[in-house]
Amino acid sequence: QVQVVESGGDLVQVGGSLRLSCTASGMRVSRNHMAWYRQAPGKQRELVGSVTDYGETSYADSVKGRFTISRDNGKNMVYLQMNSLKPEDTAVYYCHVWNSAYWGQGTQVTVSS
Repeated sequence: QVQVVESGGDLVQVGGSLRLSCTASGMRVSRNHMAWYRQAPGKQRELVGSVTDYGETSYADSVKGRFTISRDNGKNMVYLQMNSLKPEDTAVYYCHVWNSAYWGQGTQVTVSS
């Protein structure tokens, strides 16, 4: 059975950095299209970015140039490196196996000014 778990959320100041981690037991992240989503209070869940099984990454315009998705196939982990954080980045961040029912429980990122 597939289980997706995120970690690394925290309270950080404006301009700071944070790295989120995602592990997916029961499957290989290297063989799947993996995505990061986020949901801010009162807003719909939105796609932050993704990495395909062949390693191609894409990002939402709002995070392009600040966020980077990477993958460690040996550790079966996917990462979201977030730099130059802004208050509008505050949200619960979710890891998702693309086009599947598998989601993590989410990890809270709060950017304080």
